[in-house]
Amino acid sequence: MFLSMTGFGRASRVFQWGTVTIEIVSVNHRYQEISVRLPKEISSFESTLVASLRSLLKRGKIRLYAEIDWAADFKTAKIDADALRSYHSQLQGIASDLNAPPPNLTALLNLPGVCDFSHSYLGGENEDDPGGVWKNLTLEAVDALIEMRRSEGGKLWGAVEEGLRELERLSDALSERWNVASEEALSALRGRMEKVMERFSLNLDENRIAQEVSILADKWDVSEELARLAGHVSKFKEIACGQESEGRKLDFLIQEMNREVNTMGSKAADAEFRWMIVEAKSCLERIREQIQNVE
Repeated sequence: MFLSMTGFGRASRVFQWGTVTIEIVSVNHRYQEISVRLPKEISSFESTLVASLRSLLKRGKIRLYAEIDWAADFKTAKIDADALRSYHSQLQGIASDLNAPPPNLTALLNLPGVCDFSHSYLGGENEDDPGGVWKNLTLEAVDALIEMRRSEGGKLWGAVEEGLRELERLSDALSERWNVASEEALSALRGRMEKVMERFSLNLDENRIAQEVSILADKWDVSEELARLAGHVSKFKEIACGQESEGRKLDFLIQEMNREVNTMGSKAADAEFRWMIVEAKSCLERIREQIQNVE
């Protein structure tokens, strides 16, 4: 299964005290990087939300934004009248002793305990789990994000699958061309050896010539690389069609495929074969570009 690292999820819910909205955005990243931006009233729930994101999303640069649109009745602070009277009474007594003007009530509002800006009701109806509403909303947003990631992942798999078919076609073409090119290369090598022997009047045993040609043929042979490349492609498909999204494993397999293709390119001198190697590298790079965005 392919899950893209790019996606967006949103969840919103209306309460008596206002409307809560959570948005999650994720983009491509090599590792898991999570950041959360919350209103100050719910900043204490940050660790809970980060833990939820960390357990549900394996990789990507993930950003969570939360917003509260307060209902009209809850936009103003609650004034503790008893605390205000106490402050006023004390300050009035001090002002009388000092023959100073009486205290201004407006100035007293900033004193500790006079205005209550806390919103204990932000946890929802369940007082035993005050962070529950935020966690549940986060899960809803994550579900929407994953659904978008799954949709984008399907598109990525379509492009990768097309690239794999092209790579398999090139692999078959390389195998066919190698059968021809290797015979031509060995025949040319034998001819050069015979010319050298003739020029310098050397008399070597035919079996020795055959042995040297065989040794060089083994060094040029790319059949093992072609077999390993086919094995990597098969394993790639197996992982891609599994139950989990394994972007890192697939990226590693692409590196191994590149290694096999590069080795074949270093062994062959045939112009047509080397051109097909260039096409195979280009094909692998296109696949790799898609895999870079797979979770």
